Amino acid sequence: MSELPRAIAARGFAFVPALAMRAELARHGTLDDWAGFAASWNDLGRDTYMADGGRYRKRRFAVFTADPGDPAIRRAAHQPHYQSRDYNPLNGGIARWFAPVQDEIAASASFTTILRFCRALFEALCADVAWHIEAHQFRIEARAGAPGKPTPEGLHRDGVDYVLVLMIGRENIERGETSIHDLEGKPLGSFTLAAPLDAALVDDPRVYHGVTPVAPVDAGMASHRDVLVVTFHRKPAPGGGGAG
Repeated sequence: MSELPRAIAARGFAFVPALAMRAELARHGTLDDWAGFAASWNDLGRDTYMADGGRYRKRRFAVFTADPGDPAIRRAAHQPHYQSRDYNPLNGGIARWFAPVQDEIAASASFTTILRFCRALFEALCADVAWHIEAHQFRIEARAGAPGKPTPEGLHRDGVDYVLVLMIGRENIERGETSIHDLEGKPLGSFTLAAPLDAALVDDPRVYHGVTPVAPVDAGMASHRDVLVVTFHRKPAPGGGGAG
């Protein structure tokens, strides 16, 4: 993993194509149950907190913790997702309760591998800290005349330390370009997560990110964009965030 931390440290973000991402993940476990893992996106609940009135987003949510010196990543009790309006002016400022990630999915080999990869990468950038980890299963749906918005709040930061956005799958979808900007708004790069396992990695305090709306290729067929977003946030010292 030597190149990824250097890339993120240098630029504040990295785009990792699927083939390279698969190799990175293989160092931390297996994706042998990927088909069932990806199929779990067919069982997400509607996000009912959309202040724009949109019904294009479905999701599930889970919280984990990791402590220095302990190799385990432990699931925490189910809790709401909260962002201040400073980070999410559209939907922030309230505690949002989403359906939990299913137990069998949270314990799956694919999910465990992804969390281990994230922890190893982010601890190469920031070692010996306790982590508050949030995982979001997102499905963005689109219809003719009603595009889906992966980031309805626009160009933003999440209020955490590090973010992984991992493509799970796209069906009958076009567009959805990710763009990265510095804190003054200068564009730093853009790319489209298209293939399963394409990934974006973001040093959240240093850059803004956003994704353009998606639309169906064939207006007469169902269309969606599925991603897993994992955020890592340092817990405050004894004596704390998240995506969209």
